[in-house]
This record gives sequence, structure tokens and C-alpha cells, in this order.
Amino acid sequence: MRTVVLGVVLSVCGLVVPDAAVRPTDVALVRVTTATGVSHDPEVIWILAVGSDARPGQDMLRSRGDALQLVGLNTHTGAATAIGVPRDSWVSVPGHGMERINAALAFGGPQLLAASMRSLTGISADYVMVTRFPFFEDMVDDIGGITVSNPRRFHDVNLKAEGFRRGRIHLDGYGAMAFSRIRYSLPGGDFARSANQQRTLRGIQARVASQARRPGFIERSVLTVLQHLGTDAGPSELFRIAQAVALVDPRKVTTCVVPGRIGYAGAASVVFPDVARARRWGLEARGDARLERC
Repeated sequence: MRTVVLGVVLSVCGLVVPDAAVRPTDVALVRVTTATGVSHDPEVIWILAVGSDARPGQDMLRSRGDALQLVGLNTHTGAATAIGVPRDSWVSVPGHGMERINAALAFGGPQLLAASMRSLTGISADYVMVTRFPFFEDMVDDIGGITVSNPRRFHDVNLKAEGFRRGRIHLDGYGAMAFSRIRYSLPGGDFARSANQQRTLRGIQARVASQARRPGFIERSVLTVLQHLGTDAGPSELFRIAQAVALVDPRKVTTCVVPGRIGYAGAASVVFPDVARARRWGLEARGDARLERC
């Protein structure tokens, strides 16, 4: 069986669970250590999903992050939410002052990235999941592709010259990667790209949810993923995450992208996020993984 448990988990996180030929370093699940007193409802699992910009031979846990989605799963109600953060968001990175949020992964690995996200949103992630982008394509192909609702036609001469038409479209692995990564030709730039990443997450969740109903799918998958996943989480934790995703009710899924404005920090082009909005969303969603509206 090639599609493994975090094909279920990744249906929300948008990361890749590789097949048996892939090394453990291609996908990692890291438990986040937090200061005493930082907590939320134990029924809610928060996962910070990250696509690493690591090139071949580079450590994906110490390279800049790209797709940044903070995903909450309510294990009791089936609610789920994803808060997207543009990769160039200019935020407080503990110990490093103001920096682009994606640099936190390079500076201090998953723990520092989680701390930076906590500084922005007030939400303390339980886990950080990091993967290399090429394997995202393998996962989408493994599940037979996905269907997304595309609000506008767009293209990119390097990633997808023929582009994507408006409307409901079916994407294979490469198409899903390109759909999630193109930004320069989108009117909203990084903000529109983050929204497309969330459309991709919904498409993956819908596709994998049907497979998750197969008897024994989650149980077999948990055992399989342990052979290929670099993690400090135990089997019971993986099973709990998989169960939470399998229980997601599509009617109770909310996705929002932290707004902001594009500007400059010195000579660097950055995104100045609406911190007040991000923290308000964090306060609203932290306890039950629900946002009423963006």
C-alpha cells in the first residue's frame, strides 16, 4: 500500500508522505516544545505545515520555509481550520529580531519557526511537519490526483506555461505543485498563492477522505509510515492525528490567509502582516479550530 497514514494527515497539511523508496529525511514530524502555561484545548491538534526550500543535499529542517499553513484539527467536533501566512511576512523571530518568517526555519529549525508563528498568531503548534516539495507531487499522484475550484485563470512561463483555466479542474502531482507555488502572475501575489495552497489542501482532503473509509486503512498506514517518517512522535500520536483528519467534516472546514501589505524593510521586499487580525483569529480558533469568517 503506497499511500500511507500521513497521506491522511497530509490531506490537510499539504505535505508529502513518500513511498517505500523514499528516505526518512524527505518528510519530518517534529513535536514542539513550549513554555509552561502555553496551552489550548487538548481536543484540538495544531500542526504547522511547511514546505522546505532545501535543494538536493541541503538539510530541509534548516533551510527557508515556503508554504506555511497553521492547521487546527478538532478531535471531538470534526472541525478544522487552516491559517495561511505569506512566506515573506515580516515578524518577530525570537532571538533574531524582525525577519521574514520563513527564515526562522533556517535560523533555528522547526522549533524556532513554531515560536515565530506563535508570536504572530498566539497559537502554539503541537507539531511541525516539514517536507521537500518534489515529494508532494508523488503523494498527489499516489492518491489519483485532486480536484480544486480555481477562481481565476493564471499561468507561469516556468512552472506552467499553458496555465490553469478558471473553474473546477483536476490536477496531477506536478499540477498541484505548480498550482500551489505560482505567485508572480497572480494579482494578489503571496496572498493569492497562500489561498491556492488552501484550495489544494481541500482537494487533497476530499480525495483522501474517501480512501480513509476503507477498513484498516489508518491502522495499516500508521505502521507503514513509521518506516519512512523522521519523527520524535510515537505511534499513538500518529494514530491520533490520523483519526482527527479522518473525522474532518468538510462542512466545518475554514481557511483564511493573514492579510497585510507589501513593502520594504531596508532594501528587502517583505509582507507586513496584519498582526492584530492574525492574533484575533488565533484567539478565536485556538480552542475549537473554528473561524466564523476571514
